[in-house]
Amino acid sequence: MALVPFANKRATSSRPPAPFDGLLADFSVLDRLDDLRKRLVRSAVAVVVGVVIGFAFIGQVVDFILEPTRRSLPAGATLIYTQPGEAFGLHIQIALIVGLMIAMPYIMFQVWRLVSPVIPPGGRRFAFPFAVFTTLGFIAGASFTHFIAFPYMMAFFASFNTPELLFYPRVAEVFDLYTKMLLGMGAVFQMPTVVFFLAKAGLVTARFLLRSFRYALLLIFVAAAIITPTGDMVTQTIFAAPMIALYMLSIGVAWVFGKARRASDDPLE
Repeated sequence: MALVPFANKRATSSRPPAPFDGLLADFSVLDRLDDLRKRLVRSAVAVVVGVVIGFAFIGQVVDFILEPTRRSLPAGATLIYTQPGEAFGLHIQIALIVGLMIAMPYIMFQVWRLVSPVIPPGGRRFAFPFAVFTTLGFIAGASFTHFIAFPYMMAFFASFNTPELLFYPRVAEVFDLYTKMLLGMGAVFQMPTVVFFLAKAGLVTARFLLRSFRYALLLIFVAAAIITPTGDMVTQTIFAAPMIALYMLSIGVAWVFGKARRASDDPLE
């Protein structure tokens, strides 16, 4: 009877490790939560620094952001605000967006460091490319919104202006629409970067993405309908076109890096 526990102990120690053993490396759950807290605090400090820098140039930034709307307004029309703190709140929100964009490379680096324990050692060298390309993707999406999509949208809304129905948009509502489109397209333009890392990890292939194109096309137009506040097909197509181009680019990314991955034994080398 006394030998039974020793036999069970030997049997337990000889079992193969579970697939998710070591998922948190040598850290406990509390260690990971503490690491998450540190990353969040560092990211918040970086955003605050960016906000301070944004406030130093807030007048120029506000003019830059509102310029597409001003160009689309009919002659004699202007942006207005109807609440006492509305214009001040606009400046605060714009400063936050500027701070977020300034701090984004550092924030993305903190995100990478947070998930690095579950990344194989060969893939940890991609920390710098991850921070750079996610930032460039967001900037590309923001640029598409500011220079192409949003001006067209405001021109479309202003086209309904008549002597009996004047177009005097509130600045808060205009900026809310601008922010929604900016963040949405900034997220969409992360597609090639996400596919790159999924392909390096062997989770997606170019063949899979190509076979799924018709389903992706449907989801792209659904996403375009969610992002755009209008229901016309022309506006949705303007938003869907870059998504389709990004999806095709992602297929090429998966083919190139998936092929390189299959040529090696290490899934991330």
